[in-house]
Amino acid sequence: MPKFLIIRFSSIGDIVLTSPVVRCLKQQIPDAEIHFLTKPAYKFLLEHNPYIDRIHTLSHSIFETVNQLKDLNIDFIIDLHHNTRTHIIKSLLDAHAISFDKLNWEKTVMVSLKQDVMPNIHIVDRYLDTLSKWGVKNDNKGLDYFLPEGIENNIKLKQLLPVTDLPYTSFVIGAQHATKRLPTEKIVQLCRLLKNNVILLGGYDDSTVGEQVLMQSGLNIINLCGQLSFHESAYIVKNAQNVLAHDTGLMHVAAAFKKHIFSIWGNTIPEFGMYPYQTVSDLFQVKNLACRPCSKIGFNSCPQSHFNCMNQQDISVIATRINDSMS
Repeated sequence: MPKFLIIRFSSIGDIVLTSPVVRCLKQQIPDAEIHFLTKPAYKFLLEHNPYIDRIHTLSHSIFETVNQLKDLNIDFIIDLHHNTRTHIIKSLLDAHAISFDKLNWEKTVMVSLKQDVMPNIHIVDRYLDTLSKWGVKNDNKGLDYFLPEGIENNIKLKQLLPVTDLPYTSFVIGAQHATKRLPTEKIVQLCRLLKNNVILLGGYDDSTVGEQVLMQSGLNIINLCGQLSFHESAYIVKNAQNVLAHDTGLMHVAAAFKKHIFSIWGNTIPEFGMYPYQTVSDLFQVKNLACRPCSKIGFNSCPQSHFNCMNQQDISVIATRINDSMS
């Protein structure tokens, strides 16, 4: 029984994007035992995945983590994070290790010189390339996201949602970095143009923006920012007619549920390989900006102060595309 340890510490979207690796290994390698190492904060993302035999979490000490893993007699390590900490773990465990290519040099050239030397390959396919030595192939079933059993009977969800069977758009207004998010006035403008009911999703930090959008956009808006767990937000996404999102974790959850995704891109670019995977999607970005991309991840504010990557987004085009998709 071969034992595999998959390593991906963070973050939400990156962990969701590893799900095809977990599934394909489990289904295509006879008797494979799948272990997954992540940060404690992200364990919840994996707890309901039937393809994972055991979840391990990173301790404060790398050496403590290694000691906990040594007794497992892991045969193979699939390193999908590939940083200094994973290098230490791999060097101290007696197992054959394979790492995926993060393409850091190519991304740096893109950010610093604005020259596109990125291969045209999604990060999921780069993850899956690490399994080629075992003959594991992409089953083309896309991403997985597993909700807790019985979440549809969640009392809080029933209390927060109106009694209606009308279709709705999930609008994920949050994102980890400000340069990935539309300004509030743009969100308001967009919500005013949408014909569908709209449920706003985001974390506690997005609550104030959600309230502002609710107050200024009309009666078709429901603001649930800061009121739901991530699984509860994912449930809202699963039952949406379509999903509008920035470059963020719930966008990848929407892809797992095969939703039609309308994604809005600011300082990051789809060419980095993390666009919605194997689902219908429309991507909105301001092209040909000399300053874009300005980062592989994001900033708290625009380094150039103008924030043209979001301020120049054509909101009417986005709204028309979404409205047309519902007809």
